Amino acid sequence: MKVLLVNGSPNKNGCTFTALSEVAVQLEKDGVGAEILHLGKQPINDCVDCGFCFKNGKCVFGDIVNETAARLGEFDGFVFGAPVYYAGPSARLLAFMDRLFYSAGGKLAYKPAAAVVSCRRGGSTASFDRINKYFTINNMPVVSSQYWNQVHGNTPEEVRKDEEGMQTMRRLGRNMAWLLKCIGCGRSNGVNVPDAETVVRTNFIR
Repeated sequence: MKVLLVNGSPNKNGCTFTALSEVAVQLEKDGVGAEILHLGKQPINDCVDCGFCFKNGKCVFGDIVNETAARLGEFDGFVFGAPVYYAGPSARLLAFMDRLFYSAGGKLAYKPAAAVVSCRRGGSTASFDRINKYFTINNMPVVSSQYWNQVHGNTPEEVRKDEEGMQTMRRLGRNMAWLLKCIGCGRSNGVNVPDAETVVRTNFIR
């Protein structure tokens, strides 16, 4: 079993990384592999609704989104982390997730996921809620902790002093590991993902 943790900050070793690392360490202590993917500082295009992915099975932009989509089968769970900018997750992470879920959502379905946010002071819960929207529209079990998955601080050193936040990260790692093991146990005993109905799509005028 292995979990991919996505660092949506442009800063490779900043506050978001500090939080994700705490989750990763706990996952590995509980026998689950962990890999942190850094989105870095390179530009990430947003989705342009061109339809290319429906016809070709991948996004029209050949970047880290397609690279990640090609590897989704390697992972059993996911954690998406972001710094808070103007009371929302980084635009970098949102562009990445928009395109990943739109072009490869089927590869993510029924795999547990969690959101992690890092902020200096405010906007954490709004950001946390925004990231969770991707999971709940894509049949993904949401992994929780003892509190909302957030840390506070303006530097990695300050984040490490957030004792409750860091404990929340460790508990998140343990809960993710526990759920993955439960799913694995169920699968080995013939409990498979539920059959899906044909999707019905409506809007507010018909």
